[in-house]
Amino acid sequence: MTPVSSSSPVAVVTGAARGIGLASAQWFLDHGYRVVRLDNDAPALIAGANAFPNPATVLDVVCDVSQPAQVESAVATVVQQFGRVDALVNNAGVAVFKPIGQTTFEEWRHVMSTNLDGVFLCTQAFAPVMRHSGGGAVVNIASISGLRASTLRVAYGTSKAAVVHLTKQQAVEYGNEGIRVNAIAPGPVETEMAKQVHSPAIRKDYHDAIPLNRYGALEEIAACIGFLCSPAASYVNGQLLAVDGGFDASGIGLPTLRTSAI
Repeated sequence: MTPVSSSSPVAVVTGAARGIGLASAQWFLDHGYRVVRLDNDAPALIAGANAFPNPATVLDVVCDVSQPAQVESAVATVVQQFGRVDALVNNAGVAVFKPIGQTTFEEWRHVMSTNLDGVFLCTQAFAPVMRHSGGGAVVNIASISGLRASTLRVAYGTSKAAVVHLTKQQAVEYGNEGIRVNAIAPGPVETEMAKQVHSPAIRKDYHDAIPLNRYGALEEIAACIGFLCSPAASYVNGQLLAVDGGFDASGIGLPTLRTSAI
């Protein structure tokens, strides 16, 4: 574990009260960053704060990333507290699991406003601070559902596909200012949401399509996010990294292959 001090770099993670965001916050803290956790769920932020008892290294800010005024207020709070931003992880996201015909426009907009508008707003707002700090790195959390169509995910999958292209747009412009922008596309991950909404049949379907034959761990996703923000990825810009056990690469036939003698 790298010691954290008042001169340590600062990482901002949205949707950091749980899941991938919380695991990413822990990764940055373990690697010598001061961390800002943004989330619109105040009780969840408070509940998770026990894992980060040192206020000098972790700042929690209640923020709905789909609301421009709240994002601007969060930026001002971060600058006042830490004075800099070196990494931004746009992780905040929501999902609606319904057939296309049953998805309301309000549900569509709710997903788009968080998953896509939030990435746009947060990057736009934090980029000037990163530029003033000498540059940095942004990682947008897309999804394998943005690369391959899935049932019941019309809003979620479309929002994440848009995040992939937004990442490229941001990488071109912000890369010119010393800010690298990349995206992670997680496959199925052992999150609380997955445990709630993935039935045994859905889990079997995923296992049948993933060469590694398992869900990913939160720590595995966080490690890839950390890599893209680190100096080890200093020439990586505008790229999408699928962290999915091979799901995006696979076609049909895995169950048959597993039962065949090779």
